[in-house]
Amino acid sequence: MNPSVLAAEAGDTTARTLTITLFLIFVAITLAITVWASRQTKTATDFYAGGRSFSGFQNGMAIGGDYMSAASFLGIAGLIALYGYDGFLYSIGFLVAWLVALLLVAELLRNSGKYTMADVLAFRMRQRPVRTAAAVSTITVSIFYLIAQMVGAGALVALLLGIRPGTTFLGMDADAAKVATIILVGALMIIYVTVGGMKGTTYVQIVKAFLLMSGAALMTVLVLAKFNFNLSSLLGAASDASGKGEAFLQPGLYYGKDVAGDATQTFYNKVDLFSLGIALVLGTAGLPHILIRFYTVPTARAARKSVLWAIGIIGTFYLFTLALGFGAAALVGGDAIREQNAAGNTAAPQLAEALGVDFLGGDTGGAVLLAVIAAVAFATILAVVAGLTLASSSSLAHDFYANVIKKGETSEKQEVNVARIAAFAIGAVSIVLALFAQSLNVAFLVALAFAVAASGNLPAILYSLFWKRFNTSGATWAIYGGLVAAVVLVFFSPVVSGTETSMFKNSDWQWFPLSNPGIISIPFGFLCGWIGTLLSKESDEQKYAELEVRSLTGAGAH
Repeated sequence: MNPSVLAAEAGDTTARTLTITLFLIFVAITLAITVWASRQTKTATDFYAGGRSFSGFQNGMAIGGDYMSAASFLGIAGLIALYGYDGFLYSIGFLVAWLVALLLVAELLRNSGKYTMADVLAFRMRQRPVRTAAAVSTITVSIFYLIAQMVGAGALVALLLGIRPGTTFLGMDADAAKVATIILVGALMIIYVTVGGMKGTTYVQIVKAFLLMSGAALMTVLVLAKFNFNLSSLLGAASDASGKGEAFLQPGLYYGKDVAGDATQTFYNKVDLFSLGIALVLGTAGLPHILIRFYTVPTARAARKSVLWAIGIIGTFYLFTLALGFGAAALVGGDAIREQNAAGNTAAPQLAEALGVDFLGGDTGGAVLLAVIAAVAFATILAVVAGLTLASSSSLAHDFYANVIKKGETSEKQEVNVARIAAFAIGAVSIVLALFAQSLNVAFLVALAFAVAASGNLPAILYSLFWKRFNTSGATWAIYGGLVAAVVLVFFSPVVSGTETSMFKNSDWQWFPLSNPGIISIPFGFLCGWIGTLLSKESDEQKYAELEVRSLTGAGAH
């Protein structure tokens, strides 16, 4: 046997042991936090909103933890590593979106709601139709988002355990290990939510935000040190290694491609880019798991402050993604990334391995840094899925069960138990769907969730807060109209069928040319809300005046 092969195998084993140990330590710590939090969770307010006891800074960290998902860390780094300039579009879009959230919804929502997004909508409408619509919408968006996180976890694990095509771990090949991981992540997230509620989930988010920022900062410093802190030599090395030369640093490699001799396809590509931009910028203000974070603080001032902290943390992190993406392009190379994961989801951990070999020496150094960064990425995934599951299960329990089925006549204890059962069901559905979506890029999957949120939730929230004439029929029309439009267009788009990278690559029922439906479905959601409102005579100006005073001043807020 060749000694170098033996040495490489020994290195692999060290990496594997270390990674699994670090990951288990993180899981143990977070489970301990969850159990501790469950002892503090006595009322429904504790379960849904963490007892409204978090400071602006804590909630800002937790929002950062909730928002910097596998899409941010794995997906964006991968897109920049493979497509250069175009990959950075996501970083910009995800960050700018916070200004919409800060200026239009954060403070108003905190003042006028109680536990979920539907509390604001139902304040001046008939309860049952609006809450049903909001619960459907929340669950749809959350499941889209959950699939993305699970796919990221599957991609990571194959790399972590060193399972390449043809090798096995505990008798599992790469595909079986991915399936096992997706199921494991699903099981863990169900435990976090059912046991810890919002308090446990928030502390897990805070720990994770700290870990992710530290890991990304460390890698950024190492990448820059490798190029003597000279940005232009980093970008130069990245564009040389990409094989695309200058084009790597220009727009147009991935989005808005010019197709020679095909004016129609070129036009569609440009529109798709615009569609993605709209979805990213407007989506955040309609994401249920972000909206419920505003309820965990005691005052509107703390809600504003937490958004400012979140913008600072998230903005810094997205600057780091530039160094991670271009660093991976320069030091790992596009071919090596594609070989491990065609969608590029493993670029950041592969970069960690390359930096470890350089700075810590030998394969063991690579193994150590890979293990640390991969454990951080896992932490990221677990924290985000917990937040999402909490948002959707609390909407099912609080909006649908307590207010629609039981018409408000239920005890807090029953409601919280239903939320726990719902967490199981939602976890199970997302596990099954994630198994089908493994070929897609994680940042791209999240962009779909953003489009669905911006099409269904955002029109209803904005109309409700700012339009006096808006009524129940308008709210249900806006939510269902935007939601159905977005989901149907995605189903008939190249994402699901008809191309090599589709979910079902061997089938073809695609007729909608764009990958992201935002440009059609978001205006359609607003239009439906407007038509639905005018078709109904219902109007309660007194209730609107009350909501306006409450949302602006916080008078009478919980």
